[in-house]
Amino acid sequence: MARRNFAEVATGAVVLLIAGGFLAYAVAHSGQRDHGGYPLHARFDRIDGLGVGSDVRIAGVKVGRVLATAVDPKTFQALVEFNVADDIKLPKDSSAAIESDGLLGGKYIALSPGGEDQVIPPNGEVTITQSSINIEELLGKFVFSVANLNSGDKGAAGGGADKAKSEGKAGGEGAAGGDKLQ
Repeated sequence: MARRNFAEVATGAVVLLIAGGFLAYAVAHSGQRDHGGYPLHARFDRIDGLGVGSDVRIAGVKVGRVLATAVDPKTFQALVEFNVADDIKLPKDSSAAIESDGLLGGKYIALSPGGEDQVIPPNGEVTITQSSINIEELLGKFVFSVANLNSGDKGAAGGGADKAKSEGKAGGEGAAGGDKLQ
C-alpha cells in the first residue's frame, strides 16, 4: 500500500512540474513583451476599447503595440503613445485609425502609410487620425430608427380615420365641420 501511495504522489508531482513548465512557456511567449521599435504619438476624439498592449498594424500585420493612453487636459482629446518596428519608416502624411478586430474582437490601431518622402521621426506625431466607432451607439440608433419606421407604418395602414382623429376632425366631417366655425 505504501508503494502505491508513493507512485501516486510521484506521478502527481511529475504532472504538476510539466503543467508548470507549460505555464512558464506561455507567459514567456505571450506576445506582451516589448519588441523594441520607436515611439510615435497620435490624438483621437475617442479611443473606446483601445488599451495599453493593443496591436498596431499595417495591412493587417502587427508592427507595434500601444504603450500608453492619456487625456490632453487642454483639448480633451485622447493621446495615444505607440511603438512601431524600427524597420518601418512611416511617411509624414500617414494616417492612424482605430478599428475593430471583428464584431466582438478588440480594438487596434491601423496605420495607413502615405506617399510623402519625409518620414515621421521618433517621438513624432501622426496627425491624420480617425477615432473609434462606438458599435453600441450605432446599434442603439438603428434600433430606434427601425422602431420609428414601424410606428410610422401603423399610422399609414390605419387609413384616413386615424389621421382625421389626430387632426381634431371627428368621423370624416372634414369640410362640414370647418363651415360651422366660420
